Amino acid sequence: MTEQPKISLVLADVDGTLVTRDKVLTKRAVRAVARLRERGIRFAVTSGRPPRGMGMLIEPLDIVEPIAGFNGGLFVRPDLTIIEARTLSREAADKAVRILREHEVDVWVYSGEDWLVGDAKAPHVDREQWTVKFAPTVTDDFGAALDRAVKIVGVSDDLELMKRVERAAQDGLGNSASAARSQPYYLDVTHPDANKGGVVLSLQRMLGVEPSEVATLGDQPNDVLMFRKSGISIAMGQAADEVKQAATYVSDSVEDEGFAKAIERYVLGEAP
Repeated sequence: MTEQPKISLVLADVDGTLVTRDKVLTKRAVRAVARLRERGIRFAVTSGRPPRGMGMLIEPLDIVEPIAGFNGGLFVRPDLTIIEARTLSREAADKAVRILREHEVDVWVYSGEDWLVGDAKAPHVDREQWTVKFAPTVTDDFGAALDRAVKIVGVSDDLELMKRVERAAQDGLGNSASAARSQPYYLDVTHPDANKGGVVLSLQRMLGVEPSEVATLGDQPNDVLMFRKSGISIAMGQAADEVKQAATYVSDSVEDEGFAKAIERYVLGEAP
Protein backbone atom coordinates (compact mmCIF):
# COMPACT_ATOMS: atom_id res chain seq x y z
CA MET A 1 0.00 0.00 0.00
CA THR A 2 1.12 3.62 -0.58
CA GLU A 3 2.40 5.58 2.39
CA GLN A 4 -0.41 7.34 4.26
CA PRO A 5 -0.18 11.13 4.57
CA LYS A 6 0.13 12.46 8.11
CA ILE A 7 -3.34 13.31 9.43
CA SER A 8 -3.72 15.15 12.75
CA LEU A 9 -7.40 16.11 12.52
CA VAL A 10 -10.47 14.54 10.92
CA LEU A 11 -13.43 16.87 10.37
CA ALA A 12 -16.77 15.27 9.44
CA ASP A 13 -20.08 16.61 8.26
CA VAL A 14 -22.95 15.03 10.23
CA ASP A 15 -26.12 14.35 8.22
CA GLY A 16 -25.50 12.04 5.29
CA THR A 17 -21.88 11.52 6.33
CA LEU A 18 -21.46 10.60 9.99
CA VAL A 19 -25.09 9.52 10.49
CA THR A 20 -27.40 7.70 8.10
CA ARG A 21 -30.56 8.96 6.44
CA ASP A 22 -32.45 7.82 9.56
CA LYS A 23 -29.97 9.74 11.77
CA VAL A 24 -28.34 6.55 13.06
CA LEU A 25 -24.76 6.58 14.33
CA THR A 26 -23.60 3.05 13.64
CA LYS A 27 -21.41 0.95 15.93
CA ARG A 28 -18.79 0.72 13.19
CA ALA A 29 -18.67 4.52 12.92
CA VAL A 30 -18.18 4.79 16.69
CA ARG A 31 -15.37 2.23 16.53
CA ALA A 32 -13.71 4.10 13.66
CA VAL A 33 -13.60 7.33 15.68
CA ALA A 34 -12.22 5.43 18.67
CA ARG A 35 -9.47 4.05 16.43
CA LEU A 36 -8.58 7.60 15.37
CA ARG A 37 -8.10 8.59 18.99
CA GLU A 38 -5.95 5.51 19.61
CA ARG A 39 -3.68 6.81 16.82
CA GLY A 40 -3.57 10.29 18.36
CA ILE A 41 -5.76 11.80 15.62
CA ARG A 42 -8.27 14.44 16.71
CA PHE A 43 -11.90 14.28 15.59
CA ALA A 44 -14.35 17.16 15.14
CA VAL A 45 -17.81 17.63 13.62
CA THR A 46 -19.49 20.41 11.71
CA SER A 47 -23.07 20.80 10.53
CA GLY A 48 -25.77 23.21 9.53
CA ARG A 49 -27.52 22.01 12.69
CA PRO A 50 -27.50 24.17 15.82
CA PRO A 51 -24.89 22.96 18.31
CA ARG A 52 -27.43 21.42 20.68
CA GLY A 53 -28.74 19.45 17.72
CA MET A 54 -25.39 17.62 17.78
CA GLY A 55 -25.43 16.98 21.51
CA MET A 56 -26.30 13.31 21.08
CA LEU A 57 -22.94 12.71 19.36
CA ILE A 58 -20.71 14.06 22.12
CA GLU A 59 -20.78 11.13 24.55
CA PRO A 60 -20.66 8.15 22.14
CA LEU A 61 -17.82 9.73 20.13
CA ASP A 62 -16.04 11.15 23.19
CA ILE A 63 -15.83 14.55 21.50
CA VAL A 64 -13.48 17.01 23.20
CA GLU A 65 -12.73 19.30 20.24
CA PRO A 66 -14.74 22.44 19.38
CA ILE A 67 -18.10 21.75 17.70
CA ALA A 68 -18.98 23.90 14.69
CA GLY A 69 -22.72 24.45 14.43
CA PHE A 70 -24.60 26.47 11.81
CA ASN A 71 -21.80 25.69 9.30
CA GLY A 72 -19.36 27.58 11.50
CA GLY A 73 -21.70 30.35 12.62
CA LEU A 74 -21.30 29.15 16.19
CA PHE A 75 -18.36 27.29 17.76
CA VAL A 76 -19.00 25.69 21.14
CA ARG A 77 -17.19 23.47 23.60
CA PRO A 78 -18.56 19.98 24.27
CA ASP A 79 -20.48 21.43 27.25
CA LEU A 80 -22.12 23.77 24.66
CA THR A 81 -20.60 26.96 26.08
CA ILE A 82 -19.82 29.43 23.29
CA ILE A 83 -16.31 29.91 21.93
CA GLU A 84 -17.10 32.10 18.92
CA ALA A 85 -20.30 33.39 17.31
CA ARG A 86 -20.72 34.87 13.83
CA THR A 87 -24.07 36.50 13.19
CA LEU A 88 -25.42 38.01 9.99
CA SER A 89 -25.59 41.77 9.67
CA ARG A 90 -29.16 43.07 9.92
CA GLU A 91 -28.95 44.34 6.33
CA ALA A 92 -27.87 40.91 5.03
CA ALA A 93 -30.53 39.14 7.11
CA ASP A 94 -33.30 41.40 5.80
CA LYS A 95 -32.12 40.94 2.22
CA ALA A 96 -31.90 37.15 2.60
CA VAL A 97 -35.46 36.91 3.92
CA ARG A 98 -36.67 39.16 1.11
CA ILE A 99 -34.98 37.02 -1.58
CA LEU A 100 -36.39 33.79 -0.13
CA ARG A 101 -39.90 35.20 0.12
CA GLU A 102 -39.74 36.56 -3.43
CA HIS A 103 -39.09 32.98 -4.58
CA GLU A 104 -41.97 31.73 -2.40
CA VAL A 105 -39.95 29.24 -0.36
CA ASP A 106 -40.44 28.67 3.36
CA VAL A 107 -38.17 30.70 5.63
CA TRP A 108 -36.63 29.62 8.94
CA VAL A 109 -34.51 31.81 11.21
CA TYR A 110 -32.08 30.56 13.84
CA SER A 111 -31.36 33.34 16.32
CA GLY A 112 -29.70 32.85 19.70
CA GLU A 113 -31.37 29.78 21.22
CA ASP A 114 -34.50 30.19 19.08
CA TRP A 115 -35.63 28.50 15.87
CA LEU A 116 -38.36 30.57 14.21
CA VAL A 117 -40.69 29.35 11.42
CA GLY A 118 -43.72 30.80 9.70
CA ASP A 119 -45.68 27.54 9.52
CA ALA A 120 -45.20 24.56 11.84
CA LYS A 121 -46.82 22.27 9.27
CA ALA A 122 -44.59 23.29 6.37
CA PRO A 123 -42.37 20.66 4.70
CA HIS A 124 -39.41 19.37 6.74
CA VAL A 125 -40.34 21.16 9.99
CA ASP A 126 -41.30 17.91 11.72
CA ARG A 127 -38.16 16.16 10.53
CA GLU A 128 -35.94 19.08 11.54
CA GLN A 129 -37.54 19.04 15.00
CA TRP A 130 -36.83 15.31 15.29
CA THR A 131 -33.25 15.87 14.14
CA VAL A 132 -32.33 18.84 16.37
CA LYS A 133 -34.45 17.66 19.34
CA PHE A 134 -36.28 20.91 20.05
CA ALA A 135 -39.40 22.62 18.73
CA PRO A 136 -39.62 25.82 16.68
CA THR A 137 -41.38 29.03 17.59
CA VAL A 138 -44.10 29.94 15.06
CA THR A 139 -44.29 33.61 14.09
CA ASP A 140 -45.41 35.82 11.20
CA ASP A 141 -42.75 38.44 11.98
CA PHE A 142 -39.08 37.60 12.53
CA GLY A 143 -38.55 41.17 13.76
CA ALA A 144 -35.74 41.64 16.26
CA ALA A 145 -34.57 38.03 15.75
CA LEU A 146 -32.92 39.25 12.54
CA ASP A 147 -30.61 41.45 14.63
CA ARG A 148 -28.86 38.33 15.93
CA ALA A 149 -29.55 35.73 13.24
CA VAL A 150 -26.90 33.02 12.99
CA LYS A 151 -28.55 31.17 10.11
CA ILE A 152 -31.49 31.78 7.77
CA VAL A 153 -32.81 28.80 5.81
CA GLY A 154 -34.89 28.62 2.64
CA VAL A 155 -36.83 25.37 2.31
CA SER A 156 -38.62 23.79 -0.64
CA ASP A 157 -39.02 20.33 -2.18
CA ASP A 158 -38.87 21.91 -5.65
CA LEU A 159 -35.22 21.11 -6.36
CA GLU A 160 -34.97 23.18 -9.54
CA LEU A 161 -36.43 26.12 -7.66
CA MET A 162 -33.84 25.65 -4.90
CA LYS A 163 -31.04 25.79 -7.45
CA ARG A 164 -32.43 29.10 -8.73
CA VAL A 165 -32.84 30.43 -5.19
CA GLU A 166 -29.23 29.50 -4.39
CA ARG A 167 -27.96 31.46 -7.40
CA ALA A 168 -30.22 34.41 -6.60
CA ALA A 169 -29.08 34.50 -2.98
CA GLN A 170 -25.41 34.27 -3.91
CA ASP A 171 -25.79 37.05 -6.49
CA GLY A 172 -27.98 39.24 -4.31
CA LEU A 173 -26.02 38.87 -1.07
CA GLY A 174 -22.55 38.98 -2.60
CA ASN A 175 -19.85 39.18 0.06
CA SER A 176 -22.28 40.09 2.83
CA ALA A 177 -23.24 36.44 3.50
CA SER A 178 -22.51 32.85 2.58
CA ALA A 179 -25.35 31.04 0.76
CA ALA A 180 -25.13 27.33 -0.08
CA ARG A 181 -27.39 24.29 -0.02
CA SER A 182 -26.72 21.96 2.90
CA GLN A 183 -29.32 19.52 1.50
CA PRO A 184 -31.05 19.57 -1.89
CA TYR A 185 -34.09 21.17 -0.21
CA TYR A 186 -32.27 23.51 2.25
CA LEU A 187 -30.46 26.76 1.41
CA ASP A 188 -28.38 27.99 4.35
CA VAL A 189 -27.54 31.68 4.60
CA THR A 190 -24.88 32.52 7.19
CA HIS A 191 -22.18 35.05 8.02
CA PRO A 192 -19.67 35.27 5.11
CA ASP A 193 -17.03 33.50 7.21
CA ALA A 194 -19.52 30.90 8.47
CA ASN A 195 -19.09 28.16 5.90
CA LYS A 196 -17.47 24.74 5.86
CA GLY A 197 -14.22 26.16 4.46
CA GLY A 198 -14.13 28.69 7.27
CA VAL A 199 -14.66 25.87 9.78
CA VAL A 200 -11.48 24.17 8.59
CA LEU A 201 -9.49 27.41 8.87
CA SER A 202 -10.87 28.13 12.35
CA LEU A 203 -10.08 24.64 13.66
CA GLN A 204 -6.58 24.83 12.20
CA ARG A 205 -6.09 28.03 14.19
CA MET A 206 -7.75 26.80 17.39
CA LEU A 207 -5.99 23.43 17.46
CA GLY A 208 -2.67 24.36 15.87
CA VAL A 209 -3.04 21.93 12.97
CA GLU A 210 -1.41 22.32 9.56
CA PRO A 211 -3.81 22.45 6.56
CA SER A 212 -2.10 19.45 4.95
CA GLU A 213 -2.80 17.37 8.07
CA VAL A 214 -6.59 17.77 7.95
CA ALA A 215 -8.93 15.16 6.45
CA THR A 216 -12.53 16.17 5.70
CA LEU A 217 -15.59 14.04 4.94
CA GLY A 218 -18.90 15.19 3.44
CA ASP A 219 -21.69 14.59 0.97
CA GLN A 220 -23.24 17.94 -0.03
CA PRO A 221 -22.19 20.91 -2.22
CA ASN A 222 -21.41 23.06 0.83
CA ASP A 223 -18.87 20.41 1.93
CA VAL A 224 -16.76 21.16 -1.15
CA LEU A 225 -15.66 24.37 0.59
CA MET A 226 -13.97 22.35 3.33
CA PHE A 227 -12.55 19.87 0.83
CA ARG A 228 -10.60 22.75 -0.72
CA LYS A 229 -9.00 23.71 2.61
CA SER A 230 -7.86 20.25 3.70
CA GLY A 231 -5.03 17.86 2.92
CA ILE A 232 -7.33 15.03 1.85
CA SER A 233 -11.08 14.96 1.34
CA ILE A 234 -13.53 12.07 1.13
CA ALA A 235 -17.00 12.17 -0.43
CA MET A 236 -19.72 9.73 0.51
CA GLY A 237 -20.86 7.35 -2.21
CA GLN A 238 -24.35 8.83 -2.49
CA ALA A 239 -23.01 12.35 -3.09
CA ALA A 240 -23.70 14.21 -6.32
CA ASP A 241 -21.05 14.03 -9.05
CA GLU A 242 -19.94 17.62 -8.40
CA VAL A 243 -19.11 16.69 -4.80
CA LYS A 244 -17.33 13.46 -5.74
CA GLN A 245 -15.24 15.21 -8.36
CA ALA A 246 -14.05 17.75 -5.78
CA ALA A 247 -12.88 15.07 -3.34
CA THR A 248 -9.56 13.24 -3.12
CA TYR A 249 -11.38 9.93 -2.56
CA VAL A 250 -14.92 8.55 -2.80
CA SER A 251 -16.17 6.08 -0.20
CA ASP A 252 -19.29 3.92 -0.13
CA SER A 253 -22.74 5.30 0.62
CA VAL A 254 -23.48 6.44 4.15
CA GLU A 255 -26.11 3.68 4.20
CA ASP A 256 -23.32 1.13 3.60
CA GLU A 257 -20.91 2.31 6.32
CA GLY A 258 -19.32 4.90 4.02
CA PHE A 259 -18.00 6.97 6.93
CA ALA A 260 -16.37 4.07 8.79
CA LYS A 261 -14.92 2.60 5.60
CA ALA A 262 -13.45 6.00 4.66
CA ILE A 263 -11.72 6.33 8.03
CA GLU A 264 -10.42 2.76 7.95
CA ARG A 265 -9.17 2.90 4.37
CA TYR A 266 -8.04 6.44 3.68
CA VAL A 267 -7.07 7.79 7.12
CA LEU A 268 -5.90 4.72 9.06
CA GLY A 269 -4.53 3.04 5.95
CA GLU A 270 -6.12 -0.33 6.61
CA ALA A 271 -6.74 -2.77 3.76
CA PRO A 272 -10.42 -3.12 2.76
